[in-house]
Amino acid sequence: MKGKGTAKTDSSASRIEQDSIGEKPVPADAYYGINTVRALENFPISGLKASPSFIDAFLFIKKAAALTNKELNLLKPAQADAIVQACEEILSGKLRDQFVVDVFQMGAGTSLHMNVNEVIANRAAELMGGAKGDTGVVHPNDHVNFGQSTNDVFPTAIRMAARKGFEELIPVVDALSKALLAKGVEFDDVVKSARTHLQDAVPIRLGQEFKAYGVAVERSLERIKAAMKELEELGIGGSAAGTGLNTHPEYAKRVVSILNKLTGFSFRPAADLREAMQSQRPLSEASSALKNLAVELIRISNDIRLLASGPTTGFAEIVLPPVQAGSSIMPGKMNPSMAEMLTMVSFQVIGNDLAMTLCVQAGQLELNVMMPLMAYDLLFSLDILKNAIRAFTARCVNGITADRERCRRYADMSLSLATALNPVLGYSAVALIVKEALATGKTIVEIVKEKNLLSPEKINEILDPQKLTEPGIVKSS
Repeated sequence: MKGKGTAKTDSSASRIEQDSIGEKPVPADAYYGINTVRALENFPISGLKASPSFIDAFLFIKKAAALTNKELNLLKPAQADAIVQACEEILSGKLRDQFVVDVFQMGAGTSLHMNVNEVIANRAAELMGGAKGDTGVVHPNDHVNFGQSTNDVFPTAIRMAARKGFEELIPVVDALSKALLAKGVEFDDVVKSARTHLQDAVPIRLGQEFKAYGVAVERSLERIKAAMKELEELGIGGSAAGTGLNTHPEYAKRVVSILNKLTGFSFRPAADLREAMQSQRPLSEASSALKNLAVELIRISNDIRLLASGPTTGFAEIVLPPVQAGSSIMPGKMNPSMAEMLTMVSFQVIGNDLAMTLCVQAGQLELNVMMPLMAYDLLFSLDILKNAIRAFTARCVNGITADRERCRRYADMSLSLATALNPVLGYSAVALIVKEALATGKTIVEIVKEKNLLSPEKINEILDPQKLTEPGIVKSS
């Protein structure tokens, strides 16, 4: 029977639903509706679906909106209660297979938003004694979406989901920083040759290198935390154009207050709802913070790969824990697999950030329609960085050991030890010593002794590699 918002049924395994375009069959057991069916037909693009955390954010928003509109006497209590219960059921894990819209969809994300509205509405209708498709009981637009628009709900959901993602990422990044700093302490007595331009340089301690890595990650974490705070400003309540049309004057403030109770975060209403809809700058800043971390991770990973290269023909100053066979043809070969994985993930994060940059600048007038891609890329970056860093810390950094003997040998062999002689013999004279050492294969110490340029005691004082890893100048007496 058709009419009064009730879906028409036939003898097949489908129900017939109607919208302003016309009629469509919807699978009888589906909790989504005609809007979702049209999206499935229009956008069979990637097979990629919205992340669970993003769907959770929508559900929190819908629950908060229903509670608010109930408080303001804008929804019937029974309808609001059914919407709330439906949201709670889905948050607990039910009906998660009903969110089926592809990541690449119509602009602004209306397809996914209506997918969410329809699933909630149909489950709420069942809870009130109706049937799926019975929009006269609970309507996806009139009731679940009351006082809302895709234009304020979608960016709010992105910020909420990303805020949760950053909350999960931060302790993982902090653990990596602490692990690198701990290696700095463990290797503090290991003297080696520094390298600049990939050429031998003055002595440095392996611990100093690792401490610097830890500090670099620590600094990146500071920016991540700052970017995360920007995500806490929500534009919910702006409805279609940021003007708040069809919302109660108290709606925005009350919804955000309820969201804080539901999530435990400290969200706040946007200072200007128009700006919050027009500009997605906070998402760009969040992505940029991840990109900058990725840049540091690539650099550190590549250093670790160089320091572990060998084991017989490379630097081999550090030894990485073996995690799996490195070759299908060369027996016994071990690769820096975890560092390679982290580098690939970091490349992907940088690529995602470029897409984010293009999306954020693409806003026009009152809306940025590129939000579905923003949501996917930002949340994808958060997920893969979190997982990659956790694995890299546990399966690589924590198990790194030092080849102390090789490190010391490189320090003693380095021609750049001669740099410490500059204050005593002068740059030009020392350059000739380095040239002769390079030509003869002798060490700097051997040539200085042969030429009687300094006493043995002075040589030991000036050219002690350990002392050369700290500030100081030795003058001739």
